[in-house]
Amino acid sequence: MFGVEQQAVKGRGEAVIETAFATAAGQVTQLSWDQAAATVRFEDLAPVSAFPVVPGRRWGPGWWWSATTGRHVVHGSAAMRTQLMVLDRDPDVTGLSARPVRLLWRDMSDGRVRSWVPQLFARHADGTGLLADCPSSPTTGGDRAQRARMVLEAACARVGWAYRRLEPPPTVVAANLRWLAGYRHPRNQGPPGIGAALAEVFAAPRPLADGAAAVGDPLQVLPAVYHALWCGHLTTSLDEPLHEEALICADAERSGEGVEKRLGAGGGQGRGECGGRHTR
Repeated sequence: MFGVEQQAVKGRGEAVIETAFATAAGQVTQLSWDQAAATVRFEDLAPVSAFPVVPGRRWGPGWWWSATTGRHVVHGSAAMRTQLMVLDRDPDVTGLSARPVRLLWRDMSDGRVRSWVPQLFARHADGTGLLADCPSSPTTGGDRAQRARMVLEAACARVGWAYRRLEPPPTVVAANLRWLAGYRHPRNQGPPGIGAALAEVFAAPRPLADGAAAVGDPLQVLPAVYHALWCGHLTTSLDEPLHEEALICADAERSGEGVEKRLGAGGGQGRGECGGRHTR
């Protein structure tokens, strides 16, 4: 299974890394890591191994519909679904996939072949990649995960990529993102012209409910507001619970001002519970 057993280390003392992945035709293929990173579209690959179904566990494998790709991405845990949500909203991410590749190397300490399947792959707009795992806590995976982390960090750095063990976002931020993610589908963007109307109404920071009512019937406008917040066309602080008095403003990059500066100029946000005062 490990195609370079006769070669334990490179000239710089780095472990030789091989990859195994399934092609679109379902055929398992093996390439050197450097070659695969340069030529394989990992964002288009199916999982190289399935997520296990563990009897008695409250959470099982599921699917996340990606607004980035228009396709579903499988996930195996609540922590992984949360990280998929975060990456799906990142404007720098152009592709997402789950467990698309297995990395194999020979452990120089004992000569044994080791392997690791990162949970997520993300492609960035500049063509670089991110391999990531989504631990529910820093100690998840134990020593094996920490040994794999060091190998994967070095391998990714060598090709200009990154490997990370992603930390869960703060509770309030995650709750706000989950709410906005419910409106990520383009069907929520509203009728033609509503995007321009929202940009005009929220040109200066304005309470969410007040601005939505200024555009039209809130029952029709609010989904478009939440969709615009998901897409980044509108912005707000996600560190506070999202509610009807939350200050919203149009994308700060278009006006050349910072988000914090514009929101701060509009005064403090009102208080409320996320979801408790929404119309959905």
